[in-house]
Amino acid sequence: MNREPLRSTARSIANTEFHHVVDNVTHIGHKIVKKLEEQGIKALNPPAGFPMEQESTGKAWVISHKPIAVAAGLGQIGIHRNVIHPKFGNFILLGTILTNADMNSESQPIDYNPCLECKLCVAACPVGAIGADGHFNFSACYTHNYREFSGGFTDWVEKITDSKNSKAYRDKVNDAETASMWQSLSFGASYKAAYCLSVCPAGEDVIGEFLEDRKKFLKDVVKPLQDKSEMVYVVPNSDAEDHVKKRFPHKQVRPVSNGLRSKSIQAFLQVLPHMFQRNQAKDLAATYHFTFTGEENAQATVIIKNKTLTVEKGHIGDADFQLIADSQTWIRLMAKEKGILSAVMS
Repeated sequence: MNREPLRSTARSIANTEFHHVVDNVTHIGHKIVKKLEEQGIKALNPPAGFPMEQESTGKAWVISHKPIAVAAGLGQIGIHRNVIHPKFGNFILLGTILTNADMNSESQPIDYNPCLECKLCVAACPVGAIGADGHFNFSACYTHNYREFSGGFTDWVEKITDSKNSKAYRDKVNDAETASMWQSLSFGASYKAAYCLSVCPAGEDVIGEFLEDRKKFLKDVVKPLQDKSEMVYVVPNSDAEDHVKKRFPHKQVRPVSNGLRSKSIQAFLQVLPHMFQRNQAKDLAATYHFTFTGEENAQATVIIKNKTLTVEKGHIGDADFQLIADSQTWIRLMAKEKGILSAVMS
């Protein structure tokens, strides 16, 4: 990818670069598969990003490009969870070819990580999704950066259906947000930030200007994104909301739902660590036993301590809290389709 478009405070410029390179990656994959088919070799190229399998109850993406890229020797994962190529840095997009062809050699990961651990991605992220200690807050990143993708789109549609008239809708969604959603529907979903990519100085082609004058790099690349006045989407009462108010008081906090809803108990338990708000739970130490009955039978233990959440199969240790619930009732509760009082009564 070209670096300067991604660094622009005008995110329309950055998103045009994303979409253009995704199209290139898709086109290259298409040509490779075509050549392989001409030689009688089966192959396919899953999407570089979207579209995804939205009906899936687990991973929506067909294949995980990042760990494959690492295994192929294209780079290593940086503190910001992006692949950093030793030459091009993180200004790359990835594609994968699956084939039944016999390979006579196997790639190996590179033996060092180009990540400088400079923490500029930590400083630039508007929602504090990347912790200085390496922690990643999936919920914070997904809610803001992917606002106009599936989860945020679901929330937007529900805001429309829950509004009794146009004024009630405009009280929830301003004109700029409506126009931005229309642009995503018309031209491709737009990332709200991706500042972690924008400010990363790693890679032979990128690092020069950073090493030459770090203060200038901060002034020219990092500071404009930090100083930008913009709407930042957060889950109410979350770590992200606290971060924006404390670190970027000039940015406008927009409390929203991220639209993520578990469709099964398995998915609910899998997603818990990714939704966990560790700073909100910093003083909490507790063990929870869950027993689910009905369509899905499952037992699980959730342990929260030292700002971490772990999920174990079965009941382990002594519980501070025990919950027994019909699985479908619990899923409906989590989706706010059923009230807790009627669930307890029935």
